[in-house]
Amino acid sequence: MKVEGHGQAKILTPDEIARLFEAGLQSDRDRALFGMCLYTGCRINEACTRLVKDVYQLGEVRAEILIRRKDTKGQQATRSIQTHPQLRQWLEIYRPLVKKDYLFSGRWGRGYLRPTSAHKLLQQAFERVTIVGASTHSFRRTALTQMSAAGIPLRVIQSISGHRSLAALQKYLEVSEEEKGRAIAALTF
Repeated sequence: MKVEGHGQAKILTPDEIARLFEAGLQSDRDRALFGMCLYTGCRINEACTRLVKDVYQLGEVRAEILIRRKDTKGQQATRSIQTHPQLRQWLEIYRPLVKKDYLFSGRWGRGYLRPTSAHKLLQQAFERVTIVGASTHSFRRTALTQMSAAGIPLRVIQSISGHRSLAALQKYLEVSEEEKGRAIAALTF
């Protein structure tokens, strides 16, 4: 779902993220799946198609999560993203019990969880905690915008997001009134 008038998925607030992960998402799998989207800035398809070996090595969560070129939009380039401590915790709790190729198995344990199914699960979770205007893409926009607001250089964010160009990346980033105010306040002549 897009935010009306903006044409882009809603940026989630810290309160909304806390409510969603504490009360909205009802399974360890869902917290691991959507946590991956939030803490890597990846697209829902990139999360759904993760192989177990992209995330776990010798039964432990890897230091970096691998997103393979074949799973990226436009088959850009393979990228690896450091595993955030919160995501590591959710992945350690989730740890798939059955030896499968895909980290997030599809129906009846076959293939991978389809992004459309993940979207439906997330919409139900949003409804449980009354978050309006958000979608699976909200995690990506939230992560990238938060990195930008923290002063992370755009080239670094681009290497995490996998965007082909800085122009494409900048379309994702939202600038707050507070950030504009800090920019103006920085002008000292």
